[in-house]
Amino acid sequence: MRDALYETSQFRLSEIEHRYGPGVHILANPFLLTQLATLCAKETTQPAINQLVAQIYGDLVKTFINCELPRQRVSIPTRMIDQNPLGVFQGELVDPSVRVVTVNIARAGTLPSQVTYDLLNQLLDPRLVRQDHLIMARQVDEKHQVTGSTIFGAKVGGDVDDSFLLFPDPMGATGSSMAEAIDWYKAKVPGKPRRIVTLNLIVTPEYLRRLRDRQPEVVVYALRLDRGLSPPEVFSTVPGTHWEKERGLDDRQYIVPGGGGFGEIMNNAYV
Repeated sequence: MRDALYETSQFRLSEIEHRYGPGVHILANPFLLTQLATLCAKETTQPAINQLVAQIYGDLVKTFINCELPRQRVSIPTRMIDQNPLGVFQGELVDPSVRVVTVNIARAGTLPSQVTYDLLNQLLDPRLVRQDHLIMARQVDEKHQVTGSTIFGAKVGGDVDDSFLLFPDPMGATGSSMAEAIDWYKAKVPGKPRRIVTLNLIVTPEYLRRLRDRQPEVVVYALRLDRGLSPPEVFSTVPGTHWEKERGLDDRQYIVPGGGGFGEIMNNAYV
């Protein structure tokens, strides 16, 4: 007889209410918000910065796994099988036979992608897990306004057909680099992904709008929404209610309240 208790593994995501669309998930997680606030605090420096990034991304990737990856029913003998024939766990677990590709968008995305890659290798069939690498930078004009992004180099290990294509990148600011990276995969890499997912620490309304306009099929998981430069009347409204008024980027297109340039602080390289 099978105990029906774990026939289905239901996971309920705790997330904030918003009106950005069903593909956007902004987590409501006090523990991770506390860690993120510490990470963004002015007095936090290395090595605590990268330690926190790694810890937070470990939990963010687990959230993606719980919400997105398919499951299968299993029967696994436990150590009790030698004493009792009922020593068998039966239930629904993550299917290890799924393909996942994580993309390192250097430089802020390097550590998050490595954490993602290592964790997925522990859970899934490692032969089906891959890490790709993109070297890119956003382009700015004389007023420090982002005008686009340029990809300078790439190391891609194969097609992405029927894979979960992940982009772990801490700061979703303008969305130009992310949209460009996804466009590049669509144009240059064979195969159609099962799903395209971004994993972000902080996102802005501008970032979400850019992805909605250019990559509407993309699923976003983020820990925090920053819209600190919005008009005062916006702050009491459900996010997305007045999307056209919401603003999270300053004139140099850094996130407010934000946490500074993560590519800079994670590498101690302020260029």
